[in-house]
Amino acid sequence: MATSPFNQFLMPVGSLESYITAVNRVPLLSEAEEQALAHRLQEHNDLDAARQLVLSHLRFVVRVARGYLGYGLAHGDLIQEGNIGLMKAVKRFNPSMGVRLVSFAVHWVRAEIHEFILRNWRIVKVATTKAQRKLFFNLRSAKQRLGWMNAHEVAAVAKDLGVEPKDVLLMEERLNAHDPTFDATLNDGDDELVPAAYLADFRFEPGQQLEAVEEDRVDQDHLSSALAVLDPRSRDIVRRRWLSDPKMTLQALALKYDVSAERIRQIEAGAMRQMRKALGHALPQLPAV
Repeated sequence: MATSPFNQFLMPVGSLESYITAVNRVPLLSEAEEQALAHRLQEHNDLDAARQLVLSHLRFVVRVARGYLGYGLAHGDLIQEGNIGLMKAVKRFNPSMGVRLVSFAVHWVRAEIHEFILRNWRIVKVATTKAQRKLFFNLRSAKQRLGWMNAHEVAAVAKDLGVEPKDVLLMEERLNAHDPTFDATLNDGDDELVPAAYLADFRFEPGQQLEAVEEDRVDQDHLSSALAVLDPRSRDIVRRRWLSDPKMTLQALALKYDVSAERIRQIEAGAMRQMRKALGHALPQLPAV
């Protein structure tokens, strides 16, 4: 088999300008060459044919990606995502459809770039449904022409895109929002809190963990001392009513001690008074269950 002219092209690493220059040197395929390569890939899973199809269309991805530079994302990242879409298109391309690969691939390239933009344009994803995605890209383009839209323009955009005016207003709000800096330094006298001031998680800070453990130990010691002043039946009722899982009801304890539920409630109330006195402070009022 003759050596493919595509084998001489190696994509440079590290410089976007060098990469773009290199892909623009890759020769374009004629329709007959493209068909032949596509048949080799489809019928024989020829990876060299797939490579040639991809290489010959890389310049097209660069051109498409350039149209999305206004979103503030790196051109190289957009090209990389577009190349993923191109490879997916090559894999699914059917030469019998009667269209050129470039026409078939444009959907896949743009779809990957769109998904990348939606994932990275904001910390929180601005569009999740198909309708929101369509609105995001079309509304941003419309706003670049119109600026802030009035009610008439909102209604016109909603009609053109087949959505409700409230959806247009919501997306416009998202487009004009900005991600706050997590730990920005505030000027003196500025009362606004940055997220770092109120989102910090101190649950695993060693000092607080040690303090929590010590508080639990002290509470357990006090509870044990309070229970010790009770007679065995009262202590058992308190334990089974509030310190066991599952907790027993008044009726269940009444059956156990062969007394009425009201008598169990009275014993429990007396036990709580004794425990409050032993602890030197009031216990919370516990509801009857």
